[in-house]
Amino acid sequence: MKAYLFPGQGAQFAGMGNDLYESSEQARSLFAQANDILGFDIAEVMFNGTEEELKQTKVTQPAIFLHSVIKSKMAGDAFQPAGVAGHSLGEFSALVAADVLDFEGGLKLVYQRALAMQKACEAQESTMAAVLGLDDHIVEEICAQVDEVVVPANYNCPGQIVISGSVEGVSKASEKLLEAGARKTVMLKVGGAFHSPLMEPARAELAAAIEATPFRVPKCPIYQNVSAKGETDPEIIKTQLVAQLTAPVRWTQTMKQLIEDGFSSFYEVGGNGKVLRGLLLKIDRKLPIEAI
Repeated sequence: MKAYLFPGQGAQFAGMGNDLYESSEQARSLFAQANDILGFDIAEVMFNGTEEELKQTKVTQPAIFLHSVIKSKMAGDAFQPAGVAGHSLGEFSALVAADVLDFEGGLKLVYQRALAMQKACEAQESTMAAVLGLDDHIVEEICAQVDEVVVPANYNCPGQIVISGSVEGVSKASEKLLEAGARKTVMLKVGGAFHSPLMEPARAELAAAIEATPFRVPKCPIYQNVSAKGETDPEIIKTQLVAQLTAPVRWTQTMKQLIEDGFSSFYEVGGNGKVLRGLLLKIDRKLPIEAI
């Protein structure tokens, strides 16, 4: 069975989507729709903007979503997923690919999510750090011991967890994690503490927008970040999509569940085509995964 995987923030690159725009009328049409929906020329930023401009949450999230959705639509009849999953933001791309959301509804939600997250980031200085070389339970225990806001945010692959929280909380936890034997900790260049309690204001904003958006029954299960299980009930999908903003991305658990459920072919859709491939190969080096 084929599983299609959709990347999130961090998979962007300068010039992203320019080749699609130049070669496809369908891509040009979707870019034009996106410009109308967003109220600014996202193609111009994606094709000619600097890396710094592209890193702004309000630009990055719709840009990655747009790139992934165009890639999946351009695959035509060859795009036949038996299951889909998306890393954080990528869950919205996966929902469009599974026909839960249409393109317009998906992009509007992504932009509302991005603006709400950026606002939450600006309200309190916060950050994230990658922790390499420790078991999950040790990272969880140490975060719980810190008297500041800091939580595991992304379970990316065995031995790689991202923690998220206040600047002081992440700094204190990083010191303790190194003392506990972490190979290293790396502060990430992000706008704030995604998938942490500090995103609560954004979660509340997004909940209202999601509730007002029609969700259809998916054409295949969507493996969600919150449960790491294949879901088909639109109401459960909505609930977990809201919860995702303050809950961890259980990517390791999601990939293991896909493997357990019989998926044997994997495709990374959009972005630079390397992020999710690298994570999956750290779970099982023998698994075939291609970028489309």
